[in-house]
Amino acid sequence: MQHLQQQVLRTDVSGMPLEWINYQDAVRLITLKQVSYTLGSTVFRIHGGISAMTGQRSIIPVNAILATLGKHPHNFLFKNGYTPPLSNNALFRRDQNICLYCGKHFPRHLLSRDHVKPLCQKGVDRWNNVVTACKRCNNHKADLTPEAAGMELLAIPFTPTHAEYVYLQGRRILADQMDFLLAHFPRNSVLRKRVENGESLLN
Repeated sequence: MQHLQQQVLRTDVSGMPLEWINYQDAVRLITLKQVSYTLGSTVFRIHGGISAMTGQRSIIPVNAILATLGKHPHNFLFKNGYTPPLSNNALFRRDQNICLYCGKHFPRHLLSRDHVKPLCQKGVDRWNNVVTACKRCNNHKADLTPEAAGMELLAIPFTPTHAEYVYLQGRRILADQMDFLLAHFPRNSVLRKRVENGESLLN
């Protein structure tokens, strides 16, 4: 039995990963009969009230993956250049809490979002133009490009797919949840290579 903080992966009826939900939301979907099918191991067994008719206590099993009725309202976007929302939380996880200039790992409060091509030089605030940088490196680079600042960029920034973004939002991802998500990653995915090489993302 998992700790109550364990997240449940919610998908649409076609199997498209949608989001992570807590056990309360999972139970609500089950009791409202919004779950089409379940996958993975049973992560919770939630005990309900006692039936006045049978005298037995209800038990609601919650699986690691719940496929809910209907499709995502923007399902078509995932196949046509959909770009997940950019946040520092997901960015730092994409880059494994590593400064992509000095190559050192830092706690989150010492990290920042750096624009490879600075905003003042008409750079954009998008996934493929931002990297994780420690505050020292970011201050040193200032409003320059890495080349102008004499700094080497250690990895090329990339835009995660929708499934990869769901992965970046996860905490304590279970093996069956990870296998399910991996099936939705592109074959040449940087994140796929990390997972397959046993390199877990840092929480």
